[in-house]
Amino acid sequence: MYTMHPAEFTYHRPESLDEAVSLLAQDAESRPLAGGHSLLPMMKLRLAIPSALVDLGRIPGLGEIEAEGDGLRVGALATHDAVARSDLVRATCPVLAEAAVLIGDVQVRNRGTIGGSVAHADPGADYPTVLKALGATINVAGPDGEREVHADEFFVGLFETALRPGELVTSVQVLATPRGSGAAYVKHAHPASGYAVVGVAAAVSVAEGACTAARLTIGGVSTTPVHAAQAVETLAGAPSSAEAIASAAEAVAQALPETMGDAYASGGYRAHIATVLAKRALTTAFERAA
Repeated sequence: MYTMHPAEFTYHRPESLDEAVSLLAQDAESRPLAGGHSLLPMMKLRLAIPSALVDLGRIPGLGEIEAEGDGLRVGALATHDAVARSDLVRATCPVLAEAAVLIGDVQVRNRGTIGGSVAHADPGADYPTVLKALGATINVAGPDGEREVHADEFFVGLFETALRPGELVTSVQVLATPRGSGAAYVKHAHPASGYAVVGVAAAVSVAEGACTAARLTIGGVSTTPVHAAQAVETLAGAPSSAEAIASAAEAVAQALPETMGDAYASGGYRAHIATVLAKRALTTAFERAA
């Protein structure tokens, strides 16, 4: 039997965030290790050949999920399962838990982390789409200290983020979903990997039966999740009716940039699925807002 082996690397297991940042800064070819579900397979295929791995598993506090201000902070090492099961997440921002439930399978959810998924920036990942729809903030730490990056600015390309050399994700911050607002996430999952062929997140606010704000974000169709802003323009100030939702959903395909295609789904098919899922996501979001 043929067995894939990664290239040789140095292994570090720091016990503090400062130590981890220092180790990453010392070697430009080193990589942080969280759950390892994306990085380790790439190493076995030698698509990634880091000179060193900096295991974040022993750093205290990076896995905490806690209330903060008007929302919550989810530590980078919080597993998908922890996010899905958290009573705090379910009460404060239920769509984030909803997305976590849909990730991969039980094994992936028990080991994969929100920070690892966000930093990896796979176009088929679920968190980036939801975080952009929610207007979330990504907290990072590096040699120059800590900083906050808005989700709209964090995901910049195919497996590419705004992280600078030596930086790592420390937590994700999202605002609470208040009364009168609703959010939903739906996806068409690849049958083998569970990644989103297309994922759609909707976030809306309603007052006196009319839509006061709406955001619709589409993932899986391009290198980064995109806001279908033009599609939801007509919803502002309009009654949250089935007709208005259908009209917005029909405009999604035109609001998308050039879509990706592969052996499983063409760009045209992805655009069609995005239209179907947009209607479902908007309908559920408005129902929750009401």
